[in-house]
Amino acid sequence: MELKEIQSLIKQVSNSGVDEVLLEKDKFKLRIKKNKPVVATQSIAMPAVSAAQPVAPAVQAAPAQQAAAPAVEVEVSVPASNTSEIKSPMIGTFYRKASPDKPSFVEVGDIVEQGQVICIIEAMKLFNEIESEVSGKIVKVLVDDSEPVEYNQPLFLVEPV
Repeated sequence: MELKEIQSLIKQVSNSGVDEVLLEKDKFKLRIKKNKPVVATQSIAMPAVSAAQPVAPAVQAAPAQQAAAPAVEVEVSVPASNTSEIKSPMIGTFYRKASPDKPSFVEVGDIVEQGQVICIIEAMKLFNEIESEVSGKIVKVLVDDSEPVEYNQPLFLVEPV
């Protein structure tokens, strides 16, 4: 199976309602899993409300509500300021350098141009140079060197210049 076919399959899975796909051909096996979005969570105490309970005067209801105040978990997405994310176009292993003895492609604070090589992702023994989709200043590197990455996982935060 060619890399283009795999990338096309990944895009189709990400745009569908399917969470996981397993493909087996001869001695080739490919599993694609959707990455769940990461969000910050915050616990907020909310009073328990039941539609079956009759409405009582506020003086009587206050102690009951205080006693039955379970913690409710609410997901809160923390928006980034004016930064853009450069995301992984494939599943593989993330490398910041072309080889162990070479310098990193980019460091925090570096200015990158659209189309500039910023990292390498190894997928199935192929080393794919990943180019920046935006121009700007690297604010944060979100993945450690030699770590596995998922499709569409944020790799870098870039601030427009």
